[in-house]
Amino acid sequence: MKKSILPCLITTLIASSSVWAADSAIAQKANKPFTLGVVVKVGGIPWFNVMEQGIKEEGKALGVDAWQVGPTTADPAEQVRAIEDLIAKKVDVIGVVPNDAKVLEPVLKRAQQAGIKVITHESPAQTNADWDFELLDTQNMGANHMKDMAACMGEKGKYAMFVGSLTVPLVNEWADAAIAYQKAHYPDMTLVEDRFGVAESVDDSMRTANDLLSRHKDLKGIMSFGSQGPIGAARAIDKRKKNDATCVFGTFTPGQGIRLLEKGAIDGGYISNPMVAGKVFVQVATAMMNGEALKDGVRIGDMGEIKINGNTLISDNPEKLDVENTRRLVKLGL
Repeated sequence: MKKSILPCLITTLIASSSVWAADSAIAQKANKPFTLGVVVKVGGIPWFNVMEQGIKEEGKALGVDAWQVGPTTADPAEQVRAIEDLIAKKVDVIGVVPNDAKVLEPVLKRAQQAGIKVITHESPAQTNADWDFELLDTQNMGANHMKDMAACMGEKGKYAMFVGSLTVPLVNEWADAAIAYQKAHYPDMTLVEDRFGVAESVDDSMRTANDLLSRHKDLKGIMSFGSQGPIGAARAIDKRKKNDATCVFGTFTPGQGIRLLEKGAIDGGYISNPMVAGKVFVQVATAMMNGEALKDGVRIGDMGEIKINGNTLISDNPEKLDVENTRRLVKLGL
């Protein structure tokens, strides 16, 4: 029987404010106007709709002409075409949330050769990017998800793993960290089959969950790193009336998942705040265009204090997706 996981919220909600810390080493406004185009994985889904809101709001606040480009499908080739269009428009900075880090390397190199600065997100150590930024610590992200799902499953039984894509580095690193934590701490839990790269589509996730539930009658858990994965998995489980028998944890947009969370079809998860990610694209771009030095210990807007690993800027600002905090995030418009 599934155990309830509704721990009290122990941290205050991370505000999505444009106000930067008073002791920040990074300037708050653009020294002169510049252009920033951000290419996301796919347009029209709640996660990236919220990110777009953050980009627009922070662009207005900092005096940056910033906008988002959303391909119609999660196809790396569409991202390449979108980036080529931004190069042709001679923007000052290009931001990208890659669908395939390797496929984008040549077009990002062309952008840099054209004098355009390149920022990525969810793609640590991205080749041909000036900076990548991450709002979550990889090992903590994987471990926290697995701790919660193990508690829900009674620390034993079969589970499956969904990711947004098999070619997106970050979500696969989170999955690696979660699986490694399970193997080290919960020997009576077993991963069934290979991970499934379906979690950017509700339909694909629902279909895969149904197939898994048919093949593995005793499946007790599904973990998903990709915002549509928990939604699709939960719908499949809810339709089969298995809410009390199957645990679902992962990353999802609060407004899209709150009803499934409240009825127990989704059990929880952790996310970065996509609105914050949108704001940080503008904040990092502004710091770069202003010639600010980015180094360990510097505070960058909504990231707070950063650590640097190669060309990756790292902070750890998780939002816990229990019922209480998810309701608060929904009220913020997430």
